[in-house]
Amino acid sequence: MTLSETDRERLADIVELQPTKNGVLQDRWGMESGSDVHQYLESELRDYYYRDENSLIRATTEAMELVGEGGEGEEAPAVHMSDNERRVFAVIAGPDDRAESVVSVLHAVRDQYDVPDLDAADIRRALQTLKRKGIVTVEHRTVPTYKLAVPREDVNVEEDAGEDGEHAAASEA
Repeated sequence: MTLSETDRERLADIVELQPTKNGVLQDRWGMESGSDVHQYLESELRDYYYRDENSLIRATTEAMELVGEGGEGEEAPAVHMSDNERRVFAVIAGPDDRAESVVSVLHAVRDQYDVPDLDAADIRRALQTLKRKGIVTVEHRTVPTYKLAVPREDVNVEEDAGEDGEHAAASEA
């Protein structure tokens, strides 16, 4: 996807302001409504942003690379992951390994963690979320297969700090 200069500037705004809301971008971009922001994001920047579990707008890893963020010596922004996403992230094939099927990842998660009620739909959902965040890539063979898009150590996973609801960022290797 080739981005215009305006698209690149707006993508840089998302990277700078993340996590952000439609209203903040509406003000920054001089748009009439949050709906206009949403339509623009979906039509022009669909591959470069995602909404987190709180519906806040965040840039994908690819978007940050495009605008020059997260380079050498800089710590990557913290990425929030659900418990299932963390499990998948911990066991999925690395960027230089052969991609795995959903069932293969499911078995790896079951082997490493005590989650007998976990099913393929849970794994598929976690993989799709990690794909939107730019952490996992898909290779289409007979069935879709997945592996990390970036080295595990390059992802800064946001961890829950405790019962008080505060978050602390920690690198996960």
